[in-house]
Amino acid sequence: MKHVIALDVGGTGMKAALLAQDGSVLFEARRPTGREHGTDAVVAAILDFAADLADEGRGRFGVAPLAAGVAVPGTIDEENGIAVFSANLGWRDLPLRELLGERLAGAGGTTMPVALGHDVRSGGLAEGRLGAGRGVERFLFIALGTGIAGAIGIGGRIEAGAHGYGGEIGHVVVRPGGPRCGCGARGCLETLASASAVSRAWAEASGDPDADAASCAVAVDAGDPRAVAVWQHAVDALADGIVLAQSLLDPSTVIVGGGLAEAGDTLFVPLRTAVSERLTFQMPPEVVPAMLKDTAASLGAGLLAWDLLSMEVTA
Repeated sequence: MKHVIALDVGGTGMKAALLAQDGSVLFEARRPTGREHGTDAVVAAILDFAADLADEGRGRFGVAPLAAGVAVPGTIDEENGIAVFSANLGWRDLPLRELLGERLAGAGGTTMPVALGHDVRSGGLAEGRLGAGRGVERFLFIALGTGIAGAIGIGGRIEAGAHGYGGEIGHVVVRPGGPRCGCGARGCLETLASASAVSRAWAEASGDPDADAASCAVAVDAGDPRAVAVWQHAVDALADGIVLAQSLLDPSTVIVGGGLAEAGDTLFVPLRTAVSERLTFQMPPEVVPAMLKDTAASLGAGLLAWDLLSMEVTA
């Protein structure tokens, strides 16, 4: 059976699959990234995992994978296949496409086609084609995790922007003069509505240094007024960011994923209300939870690999 390698490299773990052309998963695996051993060890772990996946495909289906797709965090140069920078994984200007292509080379030294993608944009691609955005012409995907990132979906593809920063809704300033962000600005959305921001606020409000966003959601459901205030503060900031994006992009659907979205109706009920209250002339988007959970980026990486093969055929 024809298949490709789909690999998502995270800060602590890697998720992978062998993916058929219709997006169905033929095999899944996970491994630690091993970043505690240094950047070289991380790169070696990626190459070894990809090689083992190729062997798995040969053993299961009798043929080698046709291509590989890999999704990574940080700044990337998709066109040239370079992982430019990752603070978590420690690399700079890593020629990941070249390294993978050579490691996965077939008989006669033929280099395997490799697609490199940003982890959140890859996740947005998968949600658009296989998940909550399936059949939606224009959507905005928002991932609420340690930070906040996003992806703009148009016509089944992700718009990366002129410089590769399209969709960075986490760095939209919603509270001018607010908390200092790691990017250097103040009042960015991710300083107020990310899981880490909610965790910090709830730890302070509750007096429990170990409190986190998940426990805040539980306390909200229990009616704790301190938790409700923290939660609503984050929801209001997120709604402001969504309304700003709605004015600029006019998506029909906003897909919200990441760890904070696991709170379900505790997040989505007040968020939909807050977005609706802020809209004036804009058409209201449908605000929905992501469907693919933590497999989205690996699935998206596989879709990028299939897209790469399609482009090679039509070139």
